[in-house]
Amino acid sequence: MTSEKQVTWQGLLNLFVVYLVWGSTYLAIRVAVRPNAGFPPFALGAMRVLIAGAAMLLWARWSGGRIRLARREVVLLAASGLLLWLGGNGMVNWAEQRADSSLAALMIGATPIWVAITEAILDRKPPSWRLVAALVVGFAGIVVLSWPVLRSGVRADFFAVLALLFAGLSWGWGSILQSRRLAEVQPLVSAGVQHLAGGAGFVLVSLLSGEALPAPTPAAWVAWGYLVVFGSLLAFTAYVRALQILPTPVVMTYSYVNPVIAVFLGWLILSEPITAWTLSGAGLVLLGVAGVFHERRQTHRV
Repeated sequence: MTSEKQVTWQGLLNLFVVYLVWGSTYLAIRVAVRPNAGFPPFALGAMRVLIAGAAMLLWARWSGGRIRLARREVVLLAASGLLLWLGGNGMVNWAEQRADSSLAALMIGATPIWVAITEAILDRKPPSWRLVAALVVGFAGIVVLSWPVLRSGVRADFFAVLALLFAGLSWGWGSILQSRRLAEVQPLVSAGVQHLAGGAGFVLVSLLSGEALPAPTPAAWVAWGYLVVFGSLLAFTAYVRALQILPTPVVMTYSYVNPVIAVFLGWLILSEPITAWTLSGAGLVLLGVAGVFHERRQTHRV
């Protein structure tokens, strides 16, 4: 089934929230799971998404939303929730124990490419040359943006790289399932059920892997709180809504924009330097994102 969604201001507002907030979550995850921080990766995921999911459903119930779902809706939401949270976010949590956040951001930046390939297979129709060019330019911008750190050497091992590769694929597949099959469910309810499903997966993996009980440092608690309130309650709900309104390739541009946001937040808050690499990479990212938006406009004019 090919999406006929168009770009609207309501969708763009939700996407902007995702751009801004998720640009800072790689750092928050790294603070929470780094050595001696006290949060095992899957326990962090469970504590984050179970609390956020319960809060979302209570909020939806209080506001009069439909929380009694059909079996098909529950199954699809649970499947997409496991792909997004356990497969996507969980693998990032685990990998950032063994890899720098800059490498994580770079590899997750390939997600729009995986999504375009998957949708081309599902629709049995190759992506347009405009979309391919825009995705390549955007990813090149992520490479340029990350190059100074990568050139100096990053901390990572083979299994962390594999986990990050799988995380991008899993998040992309969950996003496609969300976008194509679940548009009739209220975003807050959809996000809440997906969080609870992902949380159940996190608990199971945490128990099976024998993770220690969390003993977070104060900084790790702050990072966890930020992930719950901003990363989940605010940004994930906006992400679900954006997927319901906007074409999937447009929504997936967040993977390109987030590292740019992270770099400029570091400059604004931590006085980190902005170099020619930074500006060049950011320019390529913005050019790639603009290309995706232009391609969607051209598609709807045909």
